[in-house]
Amino acid sequence: MKIIQIDPAQYANIVFFTGAGMSAECGVPTYRGSGGIWDKYNWEEVACQNAFDSNPQKVLDFHELRQSLLFNCYPHAGHRVLAALEQKHSGITIVTQNIDGMHQRAGSVNVIELHGSLWRLRCQLDGRIVSDTNAKFKKRKCECGAWLRPDIIWFGDPLDSGIMNRAHTIIEKADLFISIGTSGMVWPAAGFPKIAADKGAKIIEINPDAIDRSKYQHTVYPDKAGTLIPKLFPNFNTN
Repeated sequence: MKIIQIDPAQYANIVFFTGAGMSAECGVPTYRGSGGIWDKYNWEEVACQNAFDSNPQKVLDFHELRQSLLFNCYPHAGHRVLAALEQKHSGITIVTQNIDGMHQRAGSVNVIELHGSLWRLRCQLDGRIVSDTNAKFKKRKCECGAWLRPDIIWFGDPLDSGIMNRAHTIIEKADLFISIGTSGMVWPAAGFPKIAADKGAKIIEINPDAIDRSKYQHTVYPDKAGTLIPKLFPNFNTN
């Protein structure tokens, strides 16, 4: 497989669109498939508003377990390269479906989180947002007395229209769009590559399980992000 190195200076706006495959190399549990989270747990009991309303302790126990597992996972070389790129190029944006915060832990700042973050809790009564980056929750109730719920998009939750609109606007301006570790099966985010392509962006996919969507892809690298990204941007490899 021939790898064509990328000079980011040739592009004004670069969007990295990341999914579960970006974080799987860090040891972050995936959701679907054999051994995935939903192979072991029933989402209707631990990952929806109805479950939280009926048994908030059980739901928080589940998410605290997820947080404790993530606590000992660390960003890989690919995450670090994206963070280094952002420090040198003002037109870098990461749009992620992941809730694990790995991009931020690597040093990235310009990150649009489509599905929220497991490292935040929010109060549904007064809107308070609580950051919690510990292995276990510091507190489970808001100062107003209400239960705090994970600040993530659960099954049945509507996507945040403001965040989606921001992502859409950024993607329309991209002249380079790199999809990393996402199946492209979850809508509406699955349509992001086509939005970029329709506006004339160069499209690259990095995914060892790449599905042929060549009608809008320019280049497909069937490799892991931690291996491939440093090769695409060798001048930003922090190893």
